[in-house]
Amino acid sequence: MKIADNLYMYPEKGMLDCNTYVIKGKTGLIIDAGSADLISTLVEDMGRDGIKPSDIGIIANTHLHPDHSGANQAFKNVSGARIMLHLLQKQSIKVSLHETANFFGMHPDGFKEDGCFTGNNLKEISLDWEMIPALGHSPDSVCYYSATHKCLVSGDVVFAGNIGRFDLPGGDAVQLANSIRKLSDLDVELLLPGHMGIVRGAERVKANFRLALGFFEA
Repeated sequence: MKIADNLYMYPEKGMLDCNTYVIKGKTGLIIDAGSADLISTLVEDMGRDGIKPSDIGIIANTHLHPDHSGANQAFKNVSGARIMLHLLQKQSIKVSLHETANFFGMHPDGFKEDGCFTGNNLKEISLDWEMIPALGHSPDSVCYYSATHKCLVSGDVVFAGNIGRFDLPGGDAVQLANSIRKLSDLDVELLLPGHMGIVRGAERVKANFRLALGFFEA
């Protein structure tokens, strides 16, 4: 489903899935491929938008919880894309992936990353987006922001009308509040969370951030 120029969303399909985002470009990027069990459905949905797996060069994540990174290896197998991590994710993979999977009594779908991004922007793959560390929901949460398009992929840090939980391994309420405050200062007209619906319009996004911060003031 196209939601902006060169930006596509594929909504979550179940409890162990998440919203997936695709950014088209010289090197296509997929953020949070979701559940390995739903990889064929994701590929079919992308195909309806004229996007082939081979159009994607990089697989990335907002964080490595199993519902977000479970399909990393499966998508790599069908696309040939490289799995690239933020340095925080490389450092926290044991907590964010393995300990969180154990928390839910799951066996994580493992993957072999191909490398780490060299900084906090995606210019190295010719995309005008940056990665913003936003800890609290997990110790490796990063958001993806385009000042040009005024879009923020927020993962599980903030949702439409809600915030991410902070009782999972490596979670921290104070860090989450600080992350949301930092993100609320950005110029955002399209908020793209990891679950549930999106928020469109600058005023609605600002109101949503105010609501999110209210959870910490109650």
